[in-house]
Amino acid sequence: MESAQGQSTHFDVLIVGAGISGVGSAYHLQEQCPEKSYVILEMKDTFGGTWETHKYPGIRSDSDLYTFGYRFKPWVGAPIASAGEILKYMGEVIEENGIDQHIRYGRRITGCRWSSDDNLWTIEATRESDGEKETFTCQFLWMCQGYYDHEHPYTPDWPGMDDYKGLFIHAQVWDPEIDYSGKRVLVIGSGATAATVIPEFAKTAEHVTMLQRSPTYFFCSENRNELADRLREIGIDEPTVHRVVRTQIMYDQDLMTQRCQTEPDVVFEELKELIRHYAGEDFEFEPHFTPKYRPWQQRLAFCPDGDVFQAAAAGKLSVVTDTLDTFTEKGVRTASGEEIEADIIVAATGFNLSVMGEIPFAIDDKPVDWHETVNYRGMMFTGVPNLVWVFGYFRASWTLRVDMLGDFVCNLLNHMDEVGAKRIDVALRPEDEDMEILPWIEEENFNPGYLMRGIDRLPQRGAKPEWRHNQDYWREKEEIPTTDLDAPEFLYDGRSRASTTEALESAG
Repeated sequence: MESAQGQSTHFDVLIVGAGISGVGSAYHLQEQCPEKSYVILEMKDTFGGTWETHKYPGIRSDSDLYTFGYRFKPWVGAPIASAGEILKYMGEVIEENGIDQHIRYGRRITGCRWSSDDNLWTIEATRESDGEKETFTCQFLWMCQGYYDHEHPYTPDWPGMDDYKGLFIHAQVWDPEIDYSGKRVLVIGSGATAATVIPEFAKTAEHVTMLQRSPTYFFCSENRNELADRLREIGIDEPTVHRVVRTQIMYDQDLMTQRCQTEPDVVFEELKELIRHYAGEDFEFEPHFTPKYRPWQQRLAFCPDGDVFQAAAAGKLSVVTDTLDTFTEKGVRTASGEEIEADIIVAATGFNLSVMGEIPFAIDDKPVDWHETVNYRGMMFTGVPNLVWVFGYFRASWTLRVDMLGDFVCNLLNHMDEVGAKRIDVALRPEDEDMEILPWIEEENFNPGYLMRGIDRLPQRGAKPEWRHNQDYWREKEEIPTTDLDAPEFLYDGRSRASTTEALESAG
């Protein structure tokens, strides 16, 4: 898809990233603020973000598409979809809504500077095709670039890696040309990526081994939605199917999240029963499938049709729970001394956190240290005007928050126009003076490795609900749409609406 090449470099709104967040945000901006000019700057030469970056075998969603899909475009396929199907869906959204003419591909942003004198952001970018420098200005910056480094995955510095004579590769940089048929494949890791690649490898590899430090929870189910199938069978239109099934899934997810906290042992027994449906009643859970944390303290890996456990039951998959001691010429040796030989070793060890795309930011020539800011509901930041960051949910579909924040940003932009404001800040209120300032998220709430490794680089949270991203969609869906945009934490052109109103009333 060709990017737009217009001459204007000033826009009302600049969106960073043409992934699932950027495309959804652009749709809402067009629909709710049609008079606003905007551009999307995308580093890659096509749209898709995560779904374009990852090319490992079997790449698929680990959230159902009825909630991962946008609320405004019905999803009509199976709940768990391949990357190709998701890209097709996103391409349709772009084409149907004319978003393509607003995207400029191959632009690597190298700096963002805010000027309080001009109430403008200046964005410097480099064109990947020829190295040319470009400058854009905008009144509002909508950060939709995601939260991990697309170019540099997380690979532990294991001893002996140079000794290994086979092929070593991280899943994030997988080359689709690699032939693994008839090969012995070792996958290091046990999260969502491992759960995706293992069943695909198992189809043609000689054997697959999964080496994990600790077990993961898996949710096994058919890759279909019974309610959606029934509604279609009786002739219900797709928009209604999408809305009803989406609501049903979110209700079930909310109930599941609550039960994981109140009765985690019962939930685990139910998860095991689902696994037995695919792996057999005599399937052994100890020691490889008994996690040490409660369900949903880390992401629950979804297995459509129990494919991981079908591979295990068929003898195509072996699991080793141990730490990696060193690489050897033929594979790896674990801490307990077990040798695992492999022709191909795939690191499914996660990614590196990327805060604001690692772009240098400055406010009036002072560099921004994001860890010194306090976040407002995980989207705005003290001391940083006219900016919203889209950061989705861990326990619910990311896109639910894309839609929600799309509404919020558009309401905010329209409100700024109504009150004649050029600048919007969030600031701690007088009653927040003694509020405890804490890390972005509590470790006992959600603690995957990439988040814990980078927690000191993320903005901070406050002890009050307004000053944190609580990861609770079911609470936020009531709170964010009803946000009082004239509340004292919002400063318009340096003053709160409440104080302005009080001053006018006193003068009157």
